[in-house]
Amino acid sequence: MRLAGGCYCGEVRYVAEGDPMMQAQCHCRECQYISGGAPNTFIAMPAAGFSYITGHPKQFTRKDLERAVTREFCAECGTHLVTKVPGLPAAILKVGTLDEPKQFHPQMAIYTCDKQEFHAIPAGMATFEKLPAH
Repeated sequence: MRLAGGCYCGEVRYVAEGDPMMQAQCHCRECQYISGGAPNTFIAMPAAGFSYITGHPKQFTRKDLERAVTREFCAECGTHLVTKVPGLPAAILKVGTLDEPKQFHPQMAIYTCDKQEFHAIPAGMATFEKLPAH
């Protein structure tokens, strides 16, 4: 699969190639902060197939968390593009940044322990209180 996308203002663009590792909704509280309250919809792609082709994102990593993720975003318009998890060889792409969001086919909802009443999970979708097998 080949995915292309970028930020709202067009300053930062990326491509990702390979087999998706996971396509999901994340309902964790941290993702709710980043998304503005909704679950975070994402496609995890192999890190080896991911690259920025235009611009350079700004990064943010919380210093007070033991295993904090790094969030990459456009410094100009603020669009959150990618999350990188320590030890996970993946680029976690935000579905809203894809040129073709219809390429997203969610398989599961994770961290439903933090799900809000107003979050919708499609009927029949697999759900996990945290991560699968945890």
